Amino acid sequence: MLSLGRAARDASTVLANAPSPRKDQALRAAASAIRHAKAKIQAANDRDVEAAKGRGLAGPMVERLLLNDARIEAMAKGLEDIAAFPDPIGAVLAEWTRPNGLTIQRVRVPLGVVGIIYESRPNVTADAGGLCLKSGNAAVLRGGSESFHSSRAIADCLAEGLRAAGLPEACVQLVPTTDRAAVGHMLTMRDHIDVIVPRGGKSLIQRIAEESRIPVIKHLDGNNHVYVDQGADLEKARKVVMNAKMRRTSICGAAETLLVDRAAAGTMLAPLVKDLLDAGCEVRGDDDAQAVDARVVPVAAEDWDTEYLDAVIACGVVDGVDAAIEHVNRHGSHHTDAIVTEDPAAAERFLQRVDSGIVLWNASTQFADGGEFGMGAEIGISTDKFHARGPVGAEQLTSYKYVVRGDGQTRP
Repeated sequence: MLSLGRAARDASTVLANAPSPRKDQALRAAASAIRHAKAKIQAANDRDVEAAKGRGLAGPMVERLLLNDARIEAMAKGLEDIAAFPDPIGAVLAEWTRPNGLTIQRVRVPLGVVGIIYESRPNVTADAGGLCLKSGNAAVLRGGSESFHSSRAIADCLAEGLRAAGLPEACVQLVPTTDRAAVGHMLTMRDHIDVIVPRGGKSLIQRIAEESRIPVIKHLDGNNHVYVDQGADLEKARKVVMNAKMRRTSICGAAETLLVDRAAAGTMLAPLVKDLLDAGCEVRGDDDAQAVDARVVPVAAEDWDTEYLDAVIACGVVDGVDAAIEHVNRHGSHHTDAIVTEDPAAAERFLQRVDSGIVLWNASTQFADGGEFGMGAEIGISTDKFHARGPVGAEQLTSYKYVVRGDGQTRP
């Protein structure tokens, strides 16, 4: 691990000063390599999936692990999208001249070496490696043991792209072991890694936040809400709720709780609940939700705080927008929350007062994705308030320094 860290630090110096065309060449070459290695990547993923099923890995986790032609192509396209974005490095964020003639600039620079620890989803290998490369950071990737072979095949394609552009392969390195001790070592490598980005379940994030001696950009679980206000359009609400929960239940942007305004429950609660049940979603509801459909099971206290990542949703009735805001801020994970309403005042109250990285009005929580925000790929959705919040793309993986130009000035 120390050898890997030293190589990353050396590579970061080269990458921080690499011209934009060379970084973009590496990204496009890596995308091409992924397309050419599609069969190899799929075979590696089949091996991982078979092993995961043999170990009894839960269905949602297997779904997150799974690759197919569309997901492999999405990885390649994501790298090309990152290449097409402006280079954030070197951008002048502010500039001014002091009365003594000193010219001062605040200039965007890389963080240095980014350590990324993630579970299950092998596409994170491409997304994280690509974003770090674009933002001038060397990356040390530690994927989950369940996706080890898939991640290795993808990392090989990133290495091929780096070689094609004449950049060190150590710019993007995959930890070559599934030994959990490697994570412990990463969290202490302050001389070699500048920031840790964990992406996975609550237990992984909590462990890293507690044990890391390196600054952490946290990506907590997505306990996300959709609140249907009394001013909502019913058909719009039905579309948003169904998509937010059932489009892909295993992603962090999936809705896990449905809240309905008591003033609208008489007309909206029953059809919303029926849609979910008919689509195969288990609804765990309060007394009001249970009353509208016999298939609703009682909600438990812990359900309000649970990220299911499955076809399960908690459902309850609240007394207006303020009660919804209070519920979301108390039980949510500050990830992504939505209001459905045609009342602009209620919408603005929700958008301003819900304390989450992403808040939406009349839109599905499944838009919680860097690509959908026009940011290309993203490492994840940060629930932190410090440094980066919401989708973490290339720009969010940077810091800045002050560049001061003078002409012999001395301080009196």
